[in-house]
Parts: sequence; C-alpha cells; structure tokens
Amino acid sequence: MAQRCKQVPVRLATEQEILLAHSEEYLEAVKQTPNMSVEELMAFSKQYNDVYFHQNIYHCAKLAVGATLQLVDSVMKREVRNGMALVRPPGHHSQCSAASGFCVFNNVAIAALYAKKNYNLNRVLIVDWDVHHGQGIQYCFEEDPSTRPSGPISPSRTTPALGKAKDLVGMTNSDYLAAFFHVFLPVAYEFDPELVLVSAGFDSAIGDPEGGYNLTSLAQSVCQTVQTLLGDPAPRLSGLTVPCESALESIQNVRSTQSSYWNCFKHLEAHSGTSTKRPRLDEKNGKTKDPANPAPETCTKKATQDIVWPEPLTRTSTVGRTAVAPPPGVEISLPEGCQYLGEVSQSTTKEVQSIRDKHFKDITDQNILQPLGNIISALDQIMNKEVCNGCIVVSDLSVSVCCAYQHSLMGLAERVLVVFIGDGNIPVKTDHGKVFLVQVCTKETEEKCLNTLSLCLREGESFTAGFMQAVLGLVLPLAYEFNPGLVLGIVGDSGAKTHLAPVWGHLTSLLQGLAEGQMLTLLQVTVSALSGAPVPPLGPLGAPKPEDVKMIDKQRQRLQKRWSVAQKSWGLLRCTDLGNT
Repeated sequence: MAQRCKQVPVRLATEQEILLAHSEEYLEAVKQTPNMSVEELMAFSKQYNDVYFHQNIYHCAKLAVGATLQLVDSVMKREVRNGMALVRPPGHHSQCSAASGFCVFNNVAIAALYAKKNYNLNRVLIVDWDVHHGQGIQYCFEEDPSTRPSGPISPSRTTPALGKAKDLVGMTNSDYLAAFFHVFLPVAYEFDPELVLVSAGFDSAIGDPEGGYNLTSLAQSVCQTVQTLLGDPAPRLSGLTVPCESALESIQNVRSTQSSYWNCFKHLEAHSGTSTKRPRLDEKNGKTKDPANPAPETCTKKATQDIVWPEPLTRTSTVGRTAVAPPPGVEISLPEGCQYLGEVSQSTTKEVQSIRDKHFKDITDQNILQPLGNIISALDQIMNKEVCNGCIVVSDLSVSVCCAYQHSLMGLAERVLVVFIGDGNIPVKTDHGKVFLVQVCTKETEEKCLNTLSLCLREGESFTAGFMQAVLGLVLPLAYEFNPGLVLGIVGDSGAKTHLAPVWGHLTSLLQGLAEGQMLTLLQVTVSALSGAPVPPLGPLGAPKPEDVKMIDKQRQRLQKRWSVAQKSWGLLRCTDLGNT
C-alpha cells in the first residue's frame, strides 16, 4: 500500500502553530523538558493525568503536529485527495494548558485551527472514533459553531455534538453502524463540512485490551483505513442484527439532546408502537416491561487481553475501477479511474440472443437489444474482479433491468439489491427473497412484499433533506442487513434530472460500501460517483418535510415484521405527532 501512496515531507511545527490551541505558559513549560533530569521529568509528569515526559518528547510532539499540518496543506492544495498522519504522541486528550492521556499537543485541534486560519474555512468536522473521550478537542471547540467535534462512540462523557453515551465495551459492528446511520452521518451531512479530520484511535478493534496498543490489531486497523482512503472496496459484513439495548439507549439520548440543534432530528421521537414514551426497563434484569416490544440483548461481553481475533476480511483491488458503455456512436469524457467496456464477445452475443428468445421474442429493435450485451459483459467483468463496478447507458429500462437482474442471479450473486430511482414499475421479482427492491419515486405505489421499500418523496425545497433522511435512517440499515453480493442501480426518466444529480451521486457513493463495491448502474448520471471522483456537495440541509418523515416511519413499521433493523429500535425513526407541526 505504501507504494500506492504519496509520502508527504515532515517538518517541525512552529511555536506560533502550537499556540493556536495551547497557552504560552504550557508551551514554555514543555520546552524545558529536554534539559530536565529523570527526577525532574517524573515530577513534571505528575502534574498531569496519565502522561509521561522524557527528554525527546518535545521534539517528537513538534514533529507530530508538523506532519499533521503538512498533510492538511497537501489536501487543501489538492496535491492529494486525502491522507493519514502516522504520528506519535497522540493528541485528542491534550488541553489548552495541560497534557493528558499520553497526549502533549492536540494535533487535530491545531490542524483544525490552522486550516481555518490559512484556508478561510467556515466548517470543519472532527470525527473521533477512539473509545476514550477526546476531551481536549471538546474543550477547544465546544463554543465554536464552525468546528463540530463528533464522536458517536464516546463512552461516558458529554460532548457538544453528541451528548451523553454509555460504556461501549462489547459493542459489535451492528452497534457501530447504528451510531453512524442514526447519529453521525445525518449530522455530518447537515453540517456540510469543508474539511474532515479524524482522530483515528483503534482501541475498539477486536483483540485490543483497552488503549490501542495491540500491535497486530493496530497494524491491521491502520491498513484497513488506508485501503479505504485509497478507494479499495470494503469487505462485506455478515451477521448484522438489531443493535443492543445500551447502544440504542445511548443513540436515542443523543438524538433527543441534539434535536434542538439539528434539523435531521426535529421530527423524531423515542417511542415504540403507538406509545408516546419509550418502554421502561426492569432494573433487576435489564428487560423491558413492554411484552409487545421486548428489548434487544444488552451488551455484556467484556474485553480480555487473551482474546483471539480473526484475520481481517480480505479486500481485493481490481485492475480497473469502472467500466462504462455510452450509447453507440457517442463520445464522452470519462473521469479518472474509468475505462470503456470494450467489444462484446461472441459468447455474450449468443447469451443475449438466448435471453431475447426467452423473454423478449417480439422485440427486434437493435437500439434496445444492443445494450444487453454490454450489461452482461459488464456484470461478468465485475464478478471476475476485472473491474469494481460499471455504468451502462440504455434505451429501454424495462428490458435492460430484466436482463441485468436475471443474469446476476445465474450464479453471479446470491442476493441482489436493486435501487430504482423513478416512477412506474420495473420487472423485478422479490418474493423469492433473493432480491430486495428500493424505489425512490414521486407517485405512491402499493406494496405487499417485505422485500420491497418504496419511498415517495415530493420534489421541492426540502427534497434533499427528506431523501438523505430516508437513505441514512432506513435504506442503508436495511441494505446492510440484506448483505447483497451485487447492487443494481437504476435511474429512470423521472430521476435523470440535472439538478438532482448530486443526490444520486451521494447515494451511489454510500451504496459502494456494500457488496465489496460491486455495483452496476443503468444510465450515465452516476459515472463520476462510481469512479470514486468527489461528488458535488449537497449544501446545508434544512428540515425534511413532516409528510416525508411520516412516510419513512410508515415504511419502517411495515418492514419490521421481516427486518431486525426495523424492529425493537425504540422508534429511532419514529416521528412525532405532526398534526400541530
């Protein structure tokens, strides 16, 4: 992976840069440590909590800050898309006038202030996923509305972004995803940051006893993070279930606390079924007193130092990123990472003829039939790991969709997630359980199968807010539980509107976290998103329409008979009584 990355030169931070987040008195005190004896260093360290100083730590701390600032410069100057600063000592516990938790200078806090000062940024998002609370970052920015510290997995402290959370020992992938879907991503999208900084502590990884210092687990976690920054497909997550009780309670407390500040939480309320209050828990056994809505399992697993953890899930980087097939005779400018699909093989041509004879005997128009060969060829390349995904421009949506999903289920993927943007019906069967259909439309449709989700959103000023609320709060949780082997994205005529293209681009990017990034889209508007190119920002999101929130909740209630992510959630998606809104 190092060969695929650009190494950024490291420099020492200046005193002026350190003073962006620290007091002159504290800096002067740390500057004296290189000349102290061992006894003096021990006495100096005792002034602070969980920290030690040696004669070289001031130099190391300046390098850690300087390396971080060099990376900020490289990103903001567009020399690199993103990056990772591999630095010690860490920083998120360090406060204005105090070292803490092995942190001397607050690398991320300095970086945020440096970026605001030097690049005139108005909004910086800081994501701290370390299990231990980054109180130094909180104290630095809790009164600053332009920088939003956000840590949905903070164990036991109060942060301005998320409120109070419980100890998360023993949490699983399901619990973390729930925090991301229902708290972090909605807030992040609404905040619309110009720069994202991550305090990447890996002490939540399997095998780590508590502090992020298991070298095997740490190395694996760092590599997984860098692979994601490089755009490699994420591994599939299996066995996802409903989050445990303590995670749900923590998430709901956060959402309730933050509902006064964020539009994405305005119309949401904690209640289950028709009740207006969350069911109380029996303190003796941790069980809900509401027999109709039993509480999810409580997280009780304790971390141990001798735990055995598996090797990370494999991640395969394909030779090409995206295969594109535009209409015949049309030349388009492909984003970086894309390649033309190429000629259709004779065997594929024969398969197209077989599909035609079986399903479309009356169709003779070659403009309709020609894209079918491209669809089959693209799917084969995706499944053979020759490309990660593909985009095919088609003339007849119904015929193309039928061909794509039928071919996908012929040994290519055991489950297919179909996401259809547009009105009307497409020829996809979901009653056999191998296909889950999500449709975003403007006209209501009748649904009977629990493997379908129809989101009827009205166009207008609040469309984007309602759309993202539905995607983050319902579509993505259901999609991750379904765990498809392929995502088939379809954009119909009503969805291919230029002013809505950024929304489809963001949805495409989010869906690539599924199925190891294996996705085929039918139409052209999502080519840039598939290639990994930056998607245009959505801009600040307002509050979703009350009727959209009510519609999302109605769908959640219908699907909870089949899908655990829609069950026992204490109404994370439930809306308030909208009559007086």
